[in-house]
Amino acid sequence: MQLNSFKMTDSAASFSKLSKLEKIDFIASSFFKEPTLAKNVLRNYWNTDEKLQQLHDDFIENTISNFYLPLGVAPHFSINGNEYFVPMVIEESSVVAAAAKAAKFWKTRGGFSTRIIGQEKIGQVHFTYNGASNELQDWFANCQSLFREETAFITKNMEKRGGGILTIELRNATDKLPNYYQLHATFDTKDSMGANFINSCLEQFAAVMRREADKLNGQLDVVMSILSNYVTNCVVEAKVSCSIAELKDKGIDDPELFAKRFKMAVDIARAEPYRAVTHNKGIMNGIDAVVLATGNDFRAIEAAAHAYAARDGQYRSLSFCELTETQFTFGLQVPLALGTVGGLTSLHPLVKFSLELLKNPSAAQLMEIVAATGLAQNFAALRSLTTTGIQAGHMKMHLNNILNQLEANSEERKAVQAEFNGKAVSHAGVHEFIDKLRKS
Repeated sequence: MQLNSFKMTDSAASFSKLSKLEKIDFIASSFFKEPTLAKNVLRNYWNTDEKLQQLHDDFIENTISNFYLPLGVAPHFSINGNEYFVPMVIEESSVVAAAAKAAKFWKTRGGFSTRIIGQEKIGQVHFTYNGASNELQDWFANCQSLFREETAFITKNMEKRGGGILTIELRNATDKLPNYYQLHATFDTKDSMGANFINSCLEQFAAVMRREADKLNGQLDVVMSILSNYVTNCVVEAKVSCSIAELKDKGIDDPELFAKRFKMAVDIARAEPYRAVTHNKGIMNGIDAVVLATGNDFRAIEAAAHAYAARDGQYRSLSFCELTETQFTFGLQVPLALGTVGGLTSLHPLVKFSLELLKNPSAAQLMEIVAATGLAQNFAALRSLTTTGIQAGHMKMHLNNILNQLEANSEERKAVQAEFNGKAVSHAGVHEFIDKLRKS
């Protein structure tokens, strides 16, 4: 099939109106030295099932191809007595292997225990008001019933599922900005992530406020209505615990020394922001991978988690470690606003596959699974850091990527793997070894 032509001289403003083929033709011709090669790269990632490809094309605007990431599985997660094979979407070497290793370790030591601390979500109408605050408070009290009455058509189905609007309060924020106030509302969206539901309610609140504003002496101006991804009351805790003696394992010959070093590593991340950022990034390696696999918004999860890590004014570790004379406990608390219905969960075939693999969890159960995976990832990283070091295992997993970059054949792969068995792996070292093989 020949792609339609579209000249660089045509208006860039009309790009979105082009067909998919025209967009590709324009991009390849305008920005690539070898347009045909560029087009072929995009085509190679199209799905051969036209209906399935059209589904993916419709997820976002200006789609030109699919961008693949590996979907892996970390098996044998024991969470609250239930076993899960956890789907993970991530490109970073060793993440899935590390989660699986931690899951295996803790399965024989009681597994992961989790609990939901809350599932409350937040939305705000931000507005300014230049009159007396006591008059605004009286006006707000009179509007309370209107807010609920005029969102009834939005909340009806959610309320049938046991959710809906929980609270609506007026907040005076003039200490932050002149004349600045908030309508601060909380919601329970059950198994839905609830972004559209919350934003629809908030915009209806704003419509009521604009309509009723003439009853105020001062001037009220609604600036915007939007949910907050900082869900401080939508939090889950995950923990593992065993006797210090039970920590003994391959590579952990002295469990008491290991426990002390491990706790010190966590304490450093709670005290030192430069370490805490990398420490929490490791947690998010596990969390984001499951969030992506289940069609949830990993950017919202990231933003909330990092804000939560700095909630006392300093950025700190999301995880904690406690030691007694005989007992080791490791856990984390993290905000996770997740959904198992709506959005991509009912559209993307691999999202539906991932949720079925997880036994079609509720939103609360998914929160628990995700938190446990983040904790497993953190445990695996800290175990490596405080024993062998992080690079030994990571570079071993990275070896395949290096071999792919060097286009190694099967014989070269066998030779490289034999040569570097038990040795430190580096890109330069592998490159040098393959060069010698090829010259000989």
